[in-house]
Parts: sequence; C-alpha cells; structure tokens
Amino acid sequence: MAPPPPMEKGLTLLQECRDFVHSLKIRGKYALFLAFVVIVFVFIEKENKIVSRVSEKLRQIPQFVADANSTDPALPLLENASLFSLSELDSTFSQLQSYLHNFSLQLGMEPAMKAQGQEAAAEKSPKQAGAGKRRHVLLMATTRTGSSFVGEFFNQQGNIFYLFEPLWHIEHTASFQQGGASSAGSVLLYRDVLKHLLLCDLYVLEPFINPPPKDHSTQFLFRRGSSRSLCEDPVCTPFVKKVFEKYHCRNRRCGPLNVTLAAEACRRKDHMALKAVRIRQLEFLQPLAEDPRLDLRVIQLVRDPRAVLASRIVAFAGKYESWKKWLAEGKDQLSEDEVQRLRGNCESIRLSAELGLQQPAWLRGRYMLVRYEDVARRPLQKAREMYGFAGIPLTPQVEDWIQKNTQAAGDSSNIYSTHKNSSEQFEKWRFNIPFKLAQVVQAACEPAMRLFGYKLARDAASLTNRSVSLLEERGTFRVM
Repeated sequence: MAPPPPMEKGLTLLQECRDFVHSLKIRGKYALFLAFVVIVFVFIEKENKIVSRVSEKLRQIPQFVADANSTDPALPLLENASLFSLSELDSTFSQLQSYLHNFSLQLGMEPAMKAQGQEAAAEKSPKQAGAGKRRHVLLMATTRTGSSFVGEFFNQQGNIFYLFEPLWHIEHTASFQQGGASSAGSVLLYRDVLKHLLLCDLYVLEPFINPPPKDHSTQFLFRRGSSRSLCEDPVCTPFVKKVFEKYHCRNRRCGPLNVTLAAEACRRKDHMALKAVRIRQLEFLQPLAEDPRLDLRVIQLVRDPRAVLASRIVAFAGKYESWKKWLAEGKDQLSEDEVQRLRGNCESIRLSAELGLQQPAWLRGRYMLVRYEDVARRPLQKAREMYGFAGIPLTPQVEDWIQKNTQAAGDSSNIYSTHKNSSEQFEKWRFNIPFKLAQVVQAACEPAMRLFGYKLARDAASLTNRSVSLLEERGTFRVM
C-alpha cells in the first residue's frame, strides 16, 4: 500500500495532538502552547521541503547583500551593480509563517494569542497608544560621514529617546560566515533587532551584549554616554564604586545601565530616534515602513566619498594598510580588489538613494536624503528641515546646542568629536590627500558623486583651490 500523502499525514498528526490535548482536559493556554510547540517541531520535520526551500533561497543570495550591511567600508560589487531584492526571501519565510499560523487556528491557539496581544497593547503608555503622533526616526549612514554629529541634533532634544549605534553589539557578537545562508541571515537579524528597538523593546540587545547582563543590568552597552536618555534620571542609577563601566556617561556618574529602566524611559518619551551605520540597503526597511506600530522616517546621510576615504584611512588605519603603502611607495597601480570594494561601497549607497528618491508607495513621505556638507555649512537650517520632515517640533534646546557646537574655535584632535567649526572643517580633506587618491575615488564612485552633486577635480590645482567649489548647489535631489 502506498504511504499516505504529506497533507493526510499532517492532518492525522493534527488530530492526534488535538485528541492528546482534550484527553488532558486542560484548557489553559500553557497546555495549548505546549501542544503547539510539539506539533510545530514535528510538522517542520515532516514538511522539510519548506525549510529546504528557505535554505535554498538563502544560499542564492549574493554575498553583496550581507556585506552591504557591514561597517567594513570595503564592499564587493555585483557585476550588474544592482542590489538583490529581499522580497523573494521574505516571501518564502512568510509561507512558513502561514503554515504555522494555520495550525495555531486549528489548535485553538489564536484566541489566546490574540488576547495576549491585547494585554500587551493595554500596557502601552498613553503616548504610544495615541493617534499616531509618535515618530520613529532612523538616521541611516555609513562610517565617517558625520553621522555622530548629525545624530546629536536628535540626541539633544528632551522629548526624543535617542540610541547611538545599538547594532554594534550584533555585529561584534553574532557570528556569520562568509556567503550562503549564514551571511544572508545577518540581513534579517539586523532588521528584526532594529524593529524591536524602535518599539522600545531594548531587551532584544541583551543576548548580544558581552558579557551578558545580570538581572537586566550591564556595564557594557556600547557608547552609552552618547545617548542623553541613558544618562538622565531615572535611568541614571546611583554610582557604584568598584564597578567598572566601559562606556560610561559623559557628564555625570551613573551606576550600571538597567535595561528595564531604559525601556520604560523610551516608552515615556514622545519620539524615538536611532543612528545606524550597519544598515545600507533601503529596500530592506520596507516591512518596518509598513508596520502599523511604527511611523518610520528615514534620513539617509551621505558625504563626498573622497572625504570619507580620507577620514577612514586615518580612523581605521589597520584596515587601510594597503592604501597607505600605495600612497607611500608612489606606485601607479592599486590592488584591483581594493578598487572594487570602494566601488561596491559607493554603489550600495547610490542604489539606496535612488530607491528613496523614486518614492515608491511604501516609502512615500518617509525618506529624506541629506548631504553632510549642507549640514556643515547651514546646520540650523538643515536641522529645521530634518525635524520638519520627521514631523517633530524643534526646541530651543537643540538650537542652542547647534549654535554652541558648530562654531567652536580651533581644531579638535578627536576624530570622533561633535564639537567643531563645521563650516570650516567640511572641506579640510581637500588639503590632506594627494590628487592620485582623489582620482581613484572619482573613477570608482563617479555615478554616486554625480547623483549627490559632488564635482570631479580636474587636477591637483583645482583640488586644493578654495575658490573652486567641488559641491553643486542642490535645492532638491533627483534620480538621473
């Protein structure tokens, strides 16, 4: 006799589990949950074709997708210079979720799950449960583009809960092999963690903090001092002597960070803002933009790639040994791999910007492209524009900070400083790099430079001539 088809086996298994639950005569949600877990695991084993399809999709994703979400500034480039869409991968995962959802309905789990969701919604603060006025701002950038400086525009406003690079912990803790399903999983992991953080679920970070927090308390949250909300009452608990905090608050002494207090503070604030240099692909944010619990606004910050490379060679010297050697020895040729990585970096930024400027339906009214050079020259004006785009009133508190921190005298030696004379600093790179370095960047990044309005330097004289502007005046950006 031929074995029964997979669907009949699944229904038989379902009936057996249902009979098992009824035989226990336990109506509580925990018994149902136990049965649900059992059937999910058995069902996945029985229907392994679904999982195989997911794995196959993951293996088909080019390495470029995973690398585009890394802070490593050197990114490879696909031959057609286009990003692989995540929609196909998401579709496959959605099918698996649909199967599990159907089983939950048949097991009677759905009413209990719905009730739990209603309880969670009831626990939200009035501001979260309000008429959609809470904004969720994502400052999306790459390293050395001035994102720490621009992030302070949101960090300095008292009614905004601001987080500085929380995804740093995921990159430095989660292990992803090069290529295949593992590296592609990093894309999905970043997005999932980001969603939880925007919803003030800060507990999602705990598994990635090393060493792990104890009783939701940690001394090792990356750059805690760059978030005012994590260093003010009631999150700033009394200082504890003999407890070393690696990333301590700047202007006051606080005890170890209590994640529960931080999450509560996040929910009490009117708005949420987050800076991330580990998210490069705009299309990957579509599920977040369509999530009814979020009112997502994405500000993509870009900077002249010549300036970015000059800054990275100084800030990340270890990763740029080959560049420094090439410059020092005066050779005419640079490794083609290095050029390809540079080109890939520029292309990933350009393609995300082009998608944003095209304003697809899911992103309409939710995307803004900002050049660092415009912020440096007119910081208060650009701050007002960004706040206007986000739908958040700009307070005098932020205006005062901008006035004090963008007209600083002298030259800060701290490469991470946000206290500077911004109008004088933004073109300093032009006098610190040789023309041949600018030529390499221009050749590799010309499409992105033209989109963002960065002019090419014709020769060494025009590179260092202050009277020759390398920046086009742009009222608005458009896809060319």
